[in-house]
Amino acid sequence: MRCSVPSLTVENYVKTIYQITTSQAGAAATTGQLATALGVSPGTVTSMLKTLDAARLATHRPYEGVALTPAGSVLALRMIRRHRLLELFLLRTLDMTWDEVHDEAEHMEHAVSDLLVDRIDMYLGHPDVDPHGDPIPRSDGETLEPPSEPATRPLADCAAGASFRLARVLDQSTGFLRYLTDAGLTLGTTGQIEKNPDGAGLMRIRIGRKAISLALDAAGKLLVVDAELSAARR
Repeated sequence: MRCSVPSLTVENYVKTIYQITTSQAGAAATTGQLATALGVSPGTVTSMLKTLDAARLATHRPYEGVALTPAGSVLALRMIRRHRLLELFLLRTLDMTWDEVHDEAEHMEHAVSDLLVDRIDMYLGHPDVDPHGDPIPRSDGETLEPPSEPATRPLADCAAGASFRLARVLDQSTGFLRYLTDAGLTLGTTGQIEKNPDGAGLMRIRIGRKAISLALDAAGKLLVVDAELSAARR
């Protein structure tokens, strides 16, 4: 069995498998992880994994997990490219906020053609990252990290006195992004660590004249670069 025209469900599954395995250094995604990420029951996941296996988009081994085949990875990167370019397009052209574009792109990514996506890419000037700092795969499927950027690290790992620039947000849920916006933390924001830890699971940072107490759990979902090193490379 082959999926000549992948369904919306197939596209969502391969994209989610890719994101999970990439986040854990290539380790197979578990049924539980997929069920949580997709908001479905483990039984539903198991049934769909059999379909993906039969279509040669993924390999599923009971009790070991699931990984994408080369064909599955190609499809996943195609969907991720669509999603991230659509997010940036909506933000730049329609003045939508970064907490609004994710859900809209989720709906649109299954309907747009590769031709339209390539035109959007050209219109935007072939950007490297989406509104949340995630790298945008190229049309040939290659994913490139911005070449001029120093290595990122979680904000929670930064010591007092360190300066930082927010480069990537790992949790892109609407509520979390709105929380960051209210705190004055958007992509590219620079600041300094005043105290880490600050007690009760918090750290204290300063953005301009504003001091902010940030939960360490939240700070662990923010990837930053050294602000001075980043500025020197620009």
